[in-house]
Amino acid sequence: MRQYLKKLLHMKTLQQQNEAANRSVERQGQSGETATETLTEDLNDNLNKCKLLLGKDSCDVISRELVSGGRYKFRCVVLYLNSMADTETINQHIIKPLLYERPAVREREADTAHRFAWIKTEMLSVGFMQEISTLDEVAEQFLQGNTILLIEGSVKALALKSDGWEKRAIQEPTSEIVIRGSREGFVESLAINISLLRRIIRHPSFRIETTRIGDYTKTLVGVAYIDGIVNPELIEEIRRRLGQIKIDGILESGYIEQLIEDDPLSPFPTLNNSERPDVVAAKLLEGRAAIIIDGTPFVLTAPQLFIEGFQSPDDYYLRPYYASIVRLIRFLSFIITINIPAIYVALMSFHQEIIPTSLLISIAEANEGTPFNSFVDALSIGIIFEMIREAGLRLPRAIGQTISIVGALVVGQTAVSAGLIGAPVVIMMAITSICSFVVVGMNDASAMLRILTLLLASVFGGYGVVCAYLLMLIHLASLRSFGTPYLAPFVPWSGQGLKDSFIRSPLRAMWQRPETIARQNLRRMSPDQGGKNDQT
Repeated sequence: MRQYLKKLLHMKTLQQQNEAANRSVERQGQSGETATETLTEDLNDNLNKCKLLLGKDSCDVISRELVSGGRYKFRCVVLYLNSMADTETINQHIIKPLLYERPAVREREADTAHRFAWIKTEMLSVGFMQEISTLDEVAEQFLQGNTILLIEGSVKALALKSDGWEKRAIQEPTSEIVIRGSREGFVESLAINISLLRRIIRHPSFRIETTRIGDYTKTLVGVAYIDGIVNPELIEEIRRRLGQIKIDGILESGYIEQLIEDDPLSPFPTLNNSERPDVVAAKLLEGRAAIIIDGTPFVLTAPQLFIEGFQSPDDYYLRPYYASIVRLIRFLSFIITINIPAIYVALMSFHQEIIPTSLLISIAEANEGTPFNSFVDALSIGIIFEMIREAGLRLPRAIGQTISIVGALVVGQTAVSAGLIGAPVVIMMAITSICSFVVVGMNDASAMLRILTLLLASVFGGYGVVCAYLLMLIHLASLRSFGTPYLAPFVPWSGQGLKDSFIRSPLRAMWQRPETIARQNLRRMSPDQGGKNDQT
């Protein structure tokens, strides 16, 4: 009788401890905190804790209790997320071996430690498995789409690779259209994006380091680089900046870009982004590092230089003479889109004597009867064109193109016919808008600089335009991207770097990596390759 009472008291104490532990885990789950409690030998206790932590009312949380083993049978539980796991892998490689593969009778199966090792090494046919012993490890692996195997009598569980959700197929990037080159683009899966890079860079020095950022999203972020080419200080700085990010979630690479860039208030980007694996691979071979974020097809590369905003993948796939001409056109377009409205306002408001007489008479006749001055006309029509462009981007593609073309024609022609603005302003702003599309990488910077030069020109005339240029040059000279001068190879001067600046030299001439980026293994090819056959 006394032993029976002691047993009842012991069972009641265990029940109270389990209830207290369950309440603690439930409070942690409701508050969003990470549970650090370890697993126990009681299978029911472990299952209850996991269900409370992962949400017992969630419709996609699946738990399957099994009885496995040979002569010495034992209970186990398979836990997985139906929305993120591959059920075929779970059924064929986890549940089926546990249910139907009966091993030979061995006395050591009765021992829990031998049983756990036997399941891990001899029974399951899953490529990746990891031993876990705490609830936070269970939650981390579970939310990655892996399957959790709880075993009776064991204080450890197994996390089995079984993730398998729907993924977008590899397609051609729509934001970076090229004439020649690969038609493959990054997708939203980190594993697929890494595989695309490894297919290009097939070298053992190619490294991928991963970390998780975001208290709730736990977004997987990878840092890719080529060991032996990249500057080690760059990788250390990227690790430091990523480690300092404390945020509830990362939804796109723009979050990472804004949190680790050198100058968040600058209109110029200090981190580049691309959807093309060949572009990212080329930057890695120059000594840069890539930041790959799970859930977005845009990969960040660092450091970023000012000259990169005017480069295109086609520049390196086409012949150097044509590529150099196209690159000079991009520079000219950038200058036009920033300066044309400001120069027009400065000439019409302050420096009419500079304009040829015949041209001045034509402009005066076209602007006769308009109610506003040149500054208001240029600013208003510029804002309207920006609205039309934004509408064309946000609407469905078939409708957006129609709105962009028809809207600009109708608004411009109607405004001129009504006498609200002059025809020269419409022509000038149309040229400005066309030039802004030529340099897509500098589109944001050109829009803000255009407004700045326009405002200064309306107040100070030509002196305002010069002041705007000086402010821009001072700002560019002060910018750094992960310690690299933004104006390189101009400041500091690099003769080898100038071969890939305003013009694109032949590939044979660019035998050295950029000195301001790669600090080791600068030679990328032999300088005396090929050439015409001198034999007669």
